[in-house]
Amino acid sequence: MSIFNNLSNSADNGTEATKQFVSKTYEHTKLKVFQLSALTFGMMAKLFVIGGLAFIGFIFLALSAAIALGDYLNNNALGYLSVGLFILIISLLFYLLRKSFDKKVISKMSKIFFN
Repeated sequence: MSIFNNLSNSADNGTEATKQFVSKTYEHTKLKVFQLSALTFGMMAKLFVIGGLAFIGFIFLALSAAIALGDYLNNNALGYLSVGLFILIISLLFYLLRKSFDKKVISKMSKIFFN
């Protein structure tokens, strides 16, 4: 009979340990989801605020550069055209280098996610 009692106690202890493990894993997962969502929302808020202000600054900078270049060349349309072409060339470079940006984002997010 003592063998059956020992087996029953071992099974009960194993069941209790499994319940505790599942409970702790669930709590850890909830904390990890909270951490990732907080980081994501924080990054998005910073992106919108800083990106929005930088975009407005870039618009004013591009307009003033176009006006100044137009005055220098004695042709406003040529100034706007030059600045527009410069912005398109920069955009094309960013498009061509997009995979390196993706790799950097993935490596940074993997460090956050897997640590």
